[in-house]
Amino acid sequence: MRRYIIIGAGAIGGAIGGRLTQAGLPTVLVARGDHLAALRRSGLRLRDPDADVTVPVTAVGAPAELELTPDDVLVLSTKTHQAQAALTEWVDQPVHADGRVLGTAGELLPLLTALNGVASERIALRYFRRVYGVCVWLPAVHLVPGEVIVRAAPSTGTLHVGRVPAGTAGPDDHELLAELKHDWERAPLVVPLPADVMPWKYRKLISNLGNIFQALDGGSGDHRALVAAAVAEARNVLAGAGIPVTSDEEEAATRANSFTVRPVPGQPAQLGGSTWQSLARGSGSVETDYLNGEIVRIANEYGLPAPVNTRVAALARAAARSGQRPGDVTAEQLGRDLGLAEAP
Repeated sequence: MRRYIIIGAGAIGGAIGGRLTQAGLPTVLVARGDHLAALRRSGLRLRDPDADVTVPVTAVGAPAELELTPDDVLVLSTKTHQAQAALTEWVDQPVHADGRVLGTAGELLPLLTALNGVASERIALRYFRRVYGVCVWLPAVHLVPGEVIVRAAPSTGTLHVGRVPAGTAGPDDHELLAELKHDWERAPLVVPLPADVMPWKYRKLISNLGNIFQALDGGSGDHRALVAAAVAEARNVLAGAGIPVTSDEEEAATRANSFTVRPVPGQPAQLGGSTWQSLARGSGSVETDYLNGEIVRIANEYGLPAPVNTRVAALARAAARSGQRPGDVTAEQLGRDLGLAEAP
């Protein structure tokens, strides 16, 4: 039986790891600080639209606390800007069987990249031979140590999974993906296995471009026009670079058979996304450089303009450095800062 090691048990990793544990699958959550202490002390509190349960979990703070085996699957679910440090911590860990070391995690173990953006796969391939991209549709929130709020029902979320790069999968990969789909759909998660997962991840990247606008204005104003400008610019950049993106129609059809976002008792009807959560926790960093900043990188590489995403990425960095909280600026001020609205 596979054991799933969730590296980064925050909102996404905590939701996945908690659900896998509930389904009776061997699972280890890797966390740190107060969150790790809470998991060890009391377990993981999972709150969703229909239930509020505390799940006893196995939690560790570092790879030295585990003995890896060939049946382990590593699931990277940090933020993208934290991926490099996590990968270098795990890549050279020994993999054991029958009292001997077979090799390292990077040589032998599959690694799933369950995080936003499209950069983590390239980063991971520097260290791990078998990398599987995951396009994450899972509305979860982690603000309190030891607790994750999942706003989806009846399934917890949808995770498209595929070998990266596309076309390199062999029999071992197909076997692993079939096992993973069987296991994770018990969680319950919906797990499509596209031939190429990256067009799905680029479409999700487009959706995530609005994260920083929600985080900065805290939902206090109407930032839809600003997001639309960033998205239109991104679509032009991706088209100019010749990067395939899953169509809106295909995405909508898949979402219709996925899950429904519903309020969680005792929580506001609207809870922020991953960038909002980073500012709300005062983490000191955000992943915007790998979301809006990814569009900037591609634009720079192909000599294309991306002024809106360039400016909002700079605002995100400044907000994280200064400890800015969601709602400290208005949508109107953001529009002026981005040159998308006239100053009064």
